[in-house]
Order: sequence, then structure tokens, then C-alpha cells
Amino acid sequence: MRQATPSERAAFGKQARATVPRSRHGEWEPPSYRTDPLEILELQAVTRIPELVPIRYGRMAASPFAFFRGAAAVMASDLATEDQSGLEVQLCGDAHLSNFGTFASPERDMIFDVNDFDETIPGPFEWDLKRLAASLEIAARSREFDELTRRSVVAQGTCSYRTAMRDFATMRDLEIWYTRLDAAAIAARWGEGAPRKVVQAFQRRVAKAQSKDHLAALAKLTVEVDGSLRFVDNPPLMMPAETLFTDVYSKQTVGNLYDALSQYRNTLSGDRQRLLEKYDFVDLARKVVGVGSVGTRCWVALFVGRDNGDPLFLQVKEAEASVAEPFLGRSEYDHHGRRVVEGQRLMQGASDIFLGWDKFQADDGVTRDFYLRQLWDGKGSAVIEEMAPELLGVYAQMCGWTLARAHARSGDAVAMGSYLGAGDRFERAMCDFAASYADQNERDHKALTRAIASGKIHAVADL
Repeated sequence: MRQATPSERAAFGKQARATVPRSRHGEWEPPSYRTDPLEILELQAVTRIPELVPIRYGRMAASPFAFFRGAAAVMASDLATEDQSGLEVQLCGDAHLSNFGTFASPERDMIFDVNDFDETIPGPFEWDLKRLAASLEIAARSREFDELTRRSVVAQGTCSYRTAMRDFATMRDLEIWYTRLDAAAIAARWGEGAPRKVVQAFQRRVAKAQSKDHLAALAKLTVEVDGSLRFVDNPPLMMPAETLFTDVYSKQTVGNLYDALSQYRNTLSGDRQRLLEKYDFVDLARKVVGVGSVGTRCWVALFVGRDNGDPLFLQVKEAEASVAEPFLGRSEYDHHGRRVVEGQRLMQGASDIFLGWDKFQADDGVTRDFYLRQLWDGKGSAVIEEMAPELLGVYAQMCGWTLARAHARSGDAVAMGSYLGAGDRFERAMCDFAASYADQNERDHKALTRAIASGKIHAVADL
């Protein structure tokens, strides 16, 4: 099959402007038939662990930004009411600014990339970019930045996306595939001329992320009992299987996971299967993570190699259907764990060596899809509360560039670069959208807090 020429691809991108003008992306007005956001959240709660759902509501009620983090399904429903560019990529599906960050590559370099793919699925590129832009506006509001500063932050992020995509449009496909954002690339791109306090703040975040590794997990998450390592008991956020269930059910759950690991191994490359075989399974615990994921089944599995000082921690996380699937169509993969893994491998510059998938019978007796990866492998994300305008602006640029690179790996960079254009029309539209959608998010957040105050929704705060 003949590949389209660059000029043909560029023409397709420009033609897409006639279907959906760039300025139209700036428009947001909730339709009269908009689904109640609380109904969407309650529908998600049906398949989740009942005693953990109030924790999710409590975390989302903490602030408008916390609500936004947990409301990917709400925004997917909203974006589905808008015109679509027709320029498809592999979407992250939840590309808010806290889902970008640093982590250790297999070569042990610290790289910056997208790091959450629970909602990944093919779709129009602007869905991810609008979620990023709205998150930047909402984060800037949480820092009480004025309107001009907020608009500047959003513009920096979306301009970085646009200019990066146009750069990728000039590159060979292999060049795009090998491009990654490591510490040296960050320093070269954003360190030169950046305010000293911005550089120092970033260096502190990288240093903290580097210290968050398997040995840090060993010290914080485990205790030694009669010479064997066991997970700490910190209910309800961290509960070992043996204390969470009856003895019989605990053994059954642990046994189900252990049996399933033989299938998980088959999703790894041969060399990594050999590495995993050097570790013995020791313990299992349920762990509450994030905001939007709270209530889904998330386990941490502990393995030990040569001795107790050689641990391996794997996160075993439930994978449900992407929140975008009702609007963009079902994934080509029947197994949602595989959907997450394949999307992550496609979008990231480097992925965890133990990234794989499996399914097993969970605590409720239902066979569910899971994906596995290392826990705490140098992972670090933005701390909004510490961000001055200059730092948030640089961070926005990093996120925009990274998202463009992730999209260019799976989509047509030439067509997207042509659609976005050389001027600032698209980022001006994104600034308008971000401000309008942040207003909507605040209304939705208030609806949640009112429902909690009235007793309609039960929430547990400060967990």
C-alpha cells in the first residue's frame, strides 16, 4: 500500500481546518442534554470496592483541581459533544498535568514523559490537548494567579505542543521514535536562560524522584517478621491480604494472583522473564492510589531475590474500559490490561521493563483484567502547591512538548502540524476553552460538595 507523500499529508491537515476550524476549539458551552457529572461518577462506582468509594469522593471534593483529576469520564462525555478534527492519535485519555512526570528508564536515566495510561485509546488529538490545557488553567487558579498569568501558562503549554508537532513533521519517523526528554535534553531546551529558582526547583523534584525507588519502598512499605518481609498494615490505604480477608479467602486470592503470574510472564520479553524468575513471591497487599483510580482493585506484590535487601515491587492494577470507549469505540484489544500496556508502549519514549498484563479472579470472585508494572521506579510528578508562575510555565511547555512527541509516534505529525499552523490561532482557542471549561469544572465540583453536605453522597476526607 502506497504511503501518502508529505505534501498530500499536509494538504489533508489543511483540509481538516475547513471541517473543524481551529477557532472552534475555543468554544465550550454545556449542551442542554449534558449528562449529570455525579451520575457519571456514581455509575463508575458500581464496579468498584464499596468501602473505598467514599475515599474517592473525599479526595475529589478537596479542591476543583482534585475533582478534575478524578473526572476523566466526565470530560470524555463533554468532549464527545464537540466537533472532532479527524486527526487521530493514540490518546493518553487523561492527559492532565499531574499525569506527566519523571521516572527511571531501563537504562537508569531520568526521563520526563506521560506516566498514566489507564484511559488510553485511539482518538482525536485535541481531546488530550484540551484536558492538558484545562488542567493548566485549573492548577493556575488553585495558585490564585491572575487571569493574564493563567492565560500565559496555558498558551505556553499549547504553543509548545504546536511548535513541537511542526518540528516533528520535518523529522524522519525513526528520529521521532528515538526522541526522548531526559535531564540533558531538558537542560538544553529549558535550562538556558531560565530563572535560577526554576532550575533549582526542577533539580529538587528530580532528586526526590530518584530517591523513590524499590529500596525506599522496602523501608516504607514493609516490615520484617520472623526473618521474612511482610507489607505494613495501614488500613484502609494499605492492607495485607492476610488481614483483609478470612484466612481461606486470603489464601485463595493470593493463590489466584500467583497462578496468574505464569501467564503475565508470557507478556514479557524472554530476557525479562529470566530476570523475573530470579525472584520469589513473598506477600500481597491492597493499596489505594491516586484520585480517579480509587476504588478499583490495585494490589502490590512483593518479591525477593538473593535476600531481603533485594526486593522487587510490582503494582497489579485493575484495568477497566477506557472512559472514552463509549464515545470513540471499543478498543481493538479484548483485554483492557493489554490495551493499557500497548498504549503505553506506543506513547512513551521508554517503558518499565516489567510492564505486562494478565487477568485473575479478584477478591469479589469476578475475573478481571489487570496490568502490572514496577512500583516506585523513580517516579515523580508535579507539586502544584510549590509552583510559581515561571515554574508552572516551564512545566506547561515540557508537558506540551512531551504530549506532541507521544502523539507524533502514533499519528500523522505532518497533517497535525499543517492543521495547527504557524500562527497562534490554535493556542488562543485553547486558552478560551481552558477558561470556560475550568468554570464548568468549578460548577461540577460545587455540585459534588453540595451532594456530600446534603448526605446524598458519602465521602471520607483526609485519606
